Amino acid sequence: MNAVDRNMATGRTVDPLAPAVEHADASRKRWPIRYQAIEPLAVLADIAAILLSCVLSGALAGSPDPAKAVGAAIVVATLFVCLLKMRGLYRPVELLALRNQVRAVAFAWAQVFVLLAAAVGALDMGHAVLRSASLLAPTGFGALILLRVLLKRILVKGLSGRKFAGRKIVLISDQPKAGGGLEHRLATLGFVVARRFALPPPGAGFSFRKRLGASVIAFVSGSDIDEIFIEADISRWTELRALAGDLRVLPSHVNFAPVGAAAEVFRHPNRELGGDMCVEFQRGPQTRLEHAAKRTLDMVGAGLALLLLSPVLALAAAAVRLESPGPVLFRQKRCGFNGKGFTIRKFRTMRVLEDGANVVQALPADKRVTRVGKWLRRTSIDELPQLLNVLDGSMSLVGPRPHALAHESQFDKVVRNYASRRRVKPGLTGWAQIHGCRGPTPTLAAIERRVEYDLWYIDNWSLRLDLAILLQTPIEVARARNAF
Repeated sequence: MNAVDRNMATGRTVDPLAPAVEHADASRKRWPIRYQAIEPLAVLADIAAILLSCVLSGALAGSPDPAKAVGAAIVVATLFVCLLKMRGLYRPVELLALRNQVRAVAFAWAQVFVLLAAAVGALDMGHAVLRSASLLAPTGFGALILLRVLLKRILVKGLSGRKFAGRKIVLISDQPKAGGGLEHRLATLGFVVARRFALPPPGAGFSFRKRLGASVIAFVSGSDIDEIFIEADISRWTELRALAGDLRVLPSHVNFAPVGAAAEVFRHPNRELGGDMCVEFQRGPQTRLEHAAKRTLDMVGAGLALLLLSPVLALAAAAVRLESPGPVLFRQKRCGFNGKGFTIRKFRTMRVLEDGANVVQALPADKRVTRVGKWLRRTSIDELPQLLNVLDGSMSLVGPRPHALAHESQFDKVVRNYASRRRVKPGLTGWAQIHGCRGPTPTLAAIERRVEYDLWYIDNWSLRLDLAILLQTPIEVARARNAF
């Protein structure tokens, strides 16, 4: 028997909705900064860092007019801030991911200077501007990275110590009071829970809801409460909507925080379809603009790589031809976009040409691998002919690595969601590869880990992510993890 039933059975008039007052820790000294102000303050800090870097660079370059340096700073700061703001990279949760921030800042900073270089060349602005820009590039980048290190430290200290100032709120909840619940998270973000009310159990009746609404209204009226949070399961939506209707007499924001399965649904991206709301469970095919951008990157990147690496390709082809009889290129059927088969090209590194129902993956000290083949596999030069696959459209520069058809069928049977990798074109390199998932997959755990990385890449794809993977790939190749 719950508290409501016991009180009704005994006839006692004790109000089961009477809450305990949650007193804020008066001894904790808070900063005069709200959590919600972190994003605009980070934007202003970036603008200030770029402004100071521009003025310093102009002075070192011998520019006599500080007004020009300030004007250049405004242009650079506007471009840089807009690039990061569009990607949501000033949100506090993003500022905590320092590695991602460094990558994003490097990419955006490079974009800004590509635009500046084009403008300087088109407008013939002279050598003074070039000297100033060459100094601004490293000093500005260093200042922005240093600023992010500082911002992360401030955020970590503020969140862990509950230092942020916040709004006074009322929490209405049907959840047990636990250390890791919404109340704890709100306190971490600086909100001060002035009072917590317990929702009556489901089916408690109309009168209990009305008494709860009256208690909340009586507490909030004439007070300095800014917001009301309702934490409950979405299955009680009819009761919650009625309660929110009772609270309309208050001039306060009323927020709903779902728990259970609904909380997971709310985390997915959503969009409007006419008057209806649609939740995106799975990222669909790229838009035409995204597809065009990725295809342009593939064509330009593969073309430049073939041109720049042509001496390496010629030497590798000659070495393969001279060491052992057989074709220079090894061709094998692989599974591509949407399950469509294609022929992959690689430099031949083995004395056998396996392609069919039985394909044995390479092993350490594999006797099938030639001497030249060991060197080619260790440096990943054997994969470079796949740039031709990128040009013909069967592959992309970045994507899940394709497997032999024999392995594809095997993995599809034992690994959940394995076939989801086929939603995009296979790649010459990928998110899994820069995390060390290269070479053979001798165990089920190894292929599951690779699939997990591949699916994350597909669900979080962006052109910026592709560029970051391409920049990281040479570093991973140099480390030679699992390359044999």
